[in-house]
Amino acid sequence: MSRILVVEDEQHIADGLRFNLEAEGHDVTVAPDGEQALASILDDRRAYDVVVLDVMLPGRDGFAVASTLRAAGQFVPILMLTARGRPEDVLRGFEAGADDYLPKPFELAILLARINGLLRRRLWNEAQIGGNSPATPDTYTFAGRTLDFTEMEIRTRGTSYRLTRMECELLRYLVTHPRQPVSRGTLLENVWGLHEETDTRAIDNFIVRLRKYLEDQPDSPRFLQTVRGVGYKFVPDAH
Repeated sequence: MSRILVVEDEQHIADGLRFNLEAEGHDVTVAPDGEQALASILDDRRAYDVVVLDVMLPGRDGFAVASTLRAAGQFVPILMLTARGRPEDVLRGFEAGADDYLPKPFELAILLARINGLLRRRLWNEAQIGGNSPATPDTYTFAGRTLDFTEMEIRTRGTSYRLTRMECELLRYLVTHPRQPVSRGTLLENVWGLHEETDTRAIDNFIVRLRKYLEDQPDSPRFLQTVRGVGYKFVPDAH
């Protein structure tokens, strides 16, 4: 049985989500605001398999809740619900640390499919980490750095940095296209599934964070290089 935390201030939506998720066999807890959600996870140390997080909450909004969890080292999968389906809001959610998003109003079947997808990914990752799967861990090593796409972390200089799913997928895309200039629009479409006309500044913010993990001198990057007027390229053997 999976444990799901629903963070939703609209009572009728929260009740509907609880009813339908429990009907699917999940153990469901509801928090009406971000503060109670954070207290449940960070203070009470309750373990959840997925958090369904509304953006528009009283007090601390969903973006702030997601950012706080990630900053505290909590990497429970987050499905963000938003009434604002603009690409900029979607990117903001991913920047905050969301693993997936769903605009309101949503079809119940789609919501359940998204939650099940996050649960499957979590179980698969745990099986890989625990050695219960014969598959080889999805890792890439270069210049004394190891990118572990299974555990979603970077190991370098004796330190490990956890990645959000979208940071991981962005880095994976660049790594699988080494030395090739990749435009911001291409990254938006292939990593986030967003149209190319979307504001691309969020890509730059992701790159800045990844450079802090990977580069000896983030202001003078060797591995995640800027291609002026285009976007970025990954150069694993840069000197």
